[in-house]
Amino acid sequence: MTTQDHYIGEFSKLQKEHAPRQPAWLALVRKAALDRFVELGFPTLDDEEWKYTSVAPIAKTSFRLGTESKVPGLKVDQLQRITFGEMECSYLVFLNGRFAPDLSRIRPLPEGVRVGSLATVLAEEPSRVEPHLSRHAAFETQAFVSLNTAFLQDGAFVHLPRRKVMEEPIHLIYVTAPNGTPLASHPRNLIVAEEGSQVAVVESYVSLGESPYFTSAVTEVVASEGAVVDLCKLQRESEQAFHVSTLQSHLSRSARFASHSISLGGALVRNDVNMVLDGEGIECVLNGLYLAQGTQHIDNHTFIDHAKPHCASREFYKGVLSGRSHGVFNGKILVRKDAQKTDAKQTNKNLLLSEEALVDTKPQLEIYADDVRCTHGATIGQLDEDALFYLRSRGLGREDARSLLIHAFATDLISRIPVKPVRTGLECLLMTRLPVGIEHREGI
Repeated sequence: MTTQDHYIGEFSKLQKEHAPRQPAWLALVRKAALDRFVELGFPTLDDEEWKYTSVAPIAKTSFRLGTESKVPGLKVDQLQRITFGEMECSYLVFLNGRFAPDLSRIRPLPEGVRVGSLATVLAEEPSRVEPHLSRHAAFETQAFVSLNTAFLQDGAFVHLPRRKVMEEPIHLIYVTAPNGTPLASHPRNLIVAEEGSQVAVVESYVSLGESPYFTSAVTEVVASEGAVVDLCKLQRESEQAFHVSTLQSHLSRSARFASHSISLGGALVRNDVNMVLDGEGIECVLNGLYLAQGTQHIDNHTFIDHAKPHCASREFYKGVLSGRSHGVFNGKILVRKDAQKTDAKQTNKNLLLSEEALVDTKPQLEIYADDVRCTHGATIGQLDEDALFYLRSRGLGREDARSLLIHAFATDLISRIPVKPVRTGLECLLMTRLPVGIEHREGI
């Protein structure tokens, strides 16, 4: 059986389950997405956008859709390590890709604000999501987006009417509980912020076991004029997990959007972050931190489309790699012909802590306007020997000095996260997660 045959069979089972209650327009979208996935197949190293990342381990495994939305004995207090303690906010918990209401908590919301399961909204009020769902994350050109769209079952729906402000963040928690069978989940999140509204959303991806599984996630963000959206993604899955995600944001005039991506787990991770700045006066910030060890492979691809004039974007990604891990950063900024007065800056810095760790970095600028300020740059290096010498001259031991420099390098990104409990929790987590320093070599 080919990969396509396997997914066609899984799709047929899913269609029978959803046929009685899914709206007709969604059924057509899902079928079109499956047909497109069958045409595209999984990307290979011959594809320019995937030349450094082989998805063969995903393609050759027959993943089955997770059906269990309950884990016997699992209680809310056991999720505290995921939620960084009692973070004062609403949170939605999804088990194996399906909403778990018994583990979730929705606090009082401003009038008109909707936070809940996407599957519930599709069943009860499909007209709420039809104008936006699958309108921005294009499955026609991206195989994993087409796969996610075909198998779209559940996820989070967040909708803010005009001028509504969420004082508390919203936490979306995706938990996979492997059962020995290779499981797949396809979370789909839709965040719609209307004119002048404001919200902060945290996405967490974690696991309760060590068996291999596959998470294929898509998040679509629609920020209308003057809206403010902060999105923080924490990927802390098992180091046997495969994780592929796409964040697609469409930003309108004077919107402000910030993405904070933290990748710590996973055997194979690919994060695609795509921004369309489709109005004047937009401010867009993309921050990312990836920590890889052992044989982990973490790939970050970003694309910022400056479609209109007088917009600003700032992008700052950092990587810390040890063992035989492999990091990839590919960042592209497109400035269209009419996008005059664009102000864009992109930086990627990588710290290698072993001789076998590897990074491929490719910052890109594609500019068709003539009145712009755009810069990009990338660095790959080891710990600064001068800085080590300075710290040791002040009484620190070698390992303490190395640990301090590595921690300072990484926490620079953590300090930019606006949600304080997440920021504090990650700072504590990094103290145990970060390597001590460069692996021992003669003469160091």
